[in-house]
Amino acid sequence: MPQSIRKAAVAGSFYPAKCQEIEVYFQQFNREFNRINISKALDSIKPRAIIVPHAGYIYSGFTANFAYRFLNHSAPKRIIVIGPSHHYYFKGISASHFESFQTPCGNIEIDTPYLFALAKEFNIGFVPQAHKKEHSTEVQMPFIQHYFPLAKVIELIYGDFSADKLAIIVTALLRNPDNAVVISSDLSHFYTQKKAEKLDRHCLQAVADLDVQELKSGCEACGFTGIEAMIIAAGKLGLHSKLLDYRTSKESTGDSHSVVGYMSAMFY
Repeated sequence: MPQSIRKAAVAGSFYPAKCQEIEVYFQQFNREFNRINISKALDSIKPRAIIVPHAGYIYSGFTANFAYRFLNHSAPKRIIVIGPSHHYYFKGISASHFESFQTPCGNIEIDTPYLFALAKEFNIGFVPQAHKKEHSTEVQMPFIQHYFPLAKVIELIYGDFSADKLAIIVTALLRNPDNAVVISSDLSHFYTQKKAEKLDRHCLQAVADLDVQELKSGCEACGFTGIEAMIIAAGKLGLHSKLLDYRTSKESTGDSHSVVGYMSAMFY
């Protein structure tokens, strides 16, 4: 029987369509990362979850890679990638009911038995249209394949869904030591650099302090629900948080009139 595959939809636009070219990006990100002076205490942290951006690698790849470098200390067996639906409106949350996830570097196995158990326990449906073109989760897969070649994945995409309900799922996922959670979110969109930094400060402060009220006082993020759910789950599980990188698209475009904000953080 042929395998059912979650096709890559944005290879060649958000990230290269050739594996070799993706690896060049990772080499570049890591050369830059290796120039940063990271303390031994920080370098020994083994995160349970990360927040990463999901724009094109040219804009936000370094910020995402920063978090994956730390997650690499944890060696999870299963990685659950959670992102917002950008192209299709639906109520609830959808799990990717395929056997594998396509990337230019080969396919990643989806942990189908675990997914079915999760879907049954939390009433998670399958909305195929939500997965067809969704980049928030897809752009994470080449990172996962590069750093965790033996890990299996699960893709969860949420539509109109409450942060409290998502937090219950994230908390349950993180109670299992084999799991790591990746929350995908960009920050403010298309403001001036100055205005973006002002709005994004609320997101950064909220994550640093695990403060939902701060998040609601001005943070504008497309993955707001995911960030809020992660903060709630971290509180329940007694996890600490650490901001890793923040920048805007101005770093790569030079344009300060209309920027998008990107953050990465870890929870441990």
